[in-house]
Amino acid sequence: MRTRRPAALLSLAVALALTAACAADPAPPDEAVATALDDDAVTVASFDFPESELLGEVYGQALAAAGYDVRFELGLGPREFVQPALAGGLVELVPEYAGTALQFLSLGETTPTDDLAATRQALDRALGSRHLVALASSAAQDANAIVVTRTTAQRYALSDISDLASIDDRLTFGGPPGCTERPFCLAGLEETYGLEFAGFLPLDVGGPLTHQALSEGLVDVALLFTTDPRITQDRLVVLSDDLGLQPAENVVPVVREEVVDRWGDDFVAAVDAVSARLDSDVLQALNGEVLAGREAADVAADWLASEGRG
Repeated sequence: MRTRRPAALLSLAVALALTAACAADPAPPDEAVATALDDDAVTVASFDFPESELLGEVYGQALAAAGYDVRFELGLGPREFVQPALAGGLVELVPEYAGTALQFLSLGETTPTDDLAATRQALDRALGSRHLVALASSAAQDANAIVVTRTTAQRYALSDISDLASIDDRLTFGGPPGCTERPFCLAGLEETYGLEFAGFLPLDVGGPLTHQALSEGLVDVALLFTTDPRITQDRLVVLSDDLGLQPAENVVPVVREEVVDRWGDDFVAAVDAVSARLDSDVLQALNGEVLAGREAADVAADWLASEGRG
């Protein structure tokens, strides 16, 4: 069974949770669940970009097929909005990305690496103090990709991100509005690679505006994501992260501890079974179907059915 609560009500509740979080420590887990949800459903949330919403559909529909009552709060907002909602019990399961989740939850004190095992150990520690649990990681990984057009790559003989160092003062970079402060975007490119571009154009989060800006020459270098099917379709060149800035970004469902305690091994098995079947190629293919105009819910349903999980 799948249901939705009125978005305005949840948005108000999250805003109140954010206000409370700034003023005091989070409520104990039992109190948070009793006051925020107090129901028999599993509330699945996502960030506000298409792949995250697709993953929310995949995990949520798999749980519904396994007999759980599922509520969807997809496209809820950025991590700064979704994580407090999860910490406060307003939502109960969020498909996360290991490295970025660790960076966010540790407030930058723990630097994730491309070693998934080490990143997961650190993430588990960060989640434990928040009464959250990371279930099995999937092989699907969606990391930041620094890309250029094939013409730009050939003109400047670019293959690695380091190759940009000699020409960065002639190039414009395009990326999400918060890119200048984010450790795996411009801030990280400056610290790790010493890059200082001639200009920065704020665009969308790896979406159509970024692709358009690249194709029209409004930017020379841009941030996209490794599971974006348009990278191949548009014949873009992904520059190798030769100094290892980007961490392991495997998809990992993060769940309220109380949910695992309540429903136990069967719940964990239902979620882990989905993660076991997801890899980067599958995720890129599913993203391609959404990009072609299909509804994320339909794409998720068809894939789960093909895997015997629908």
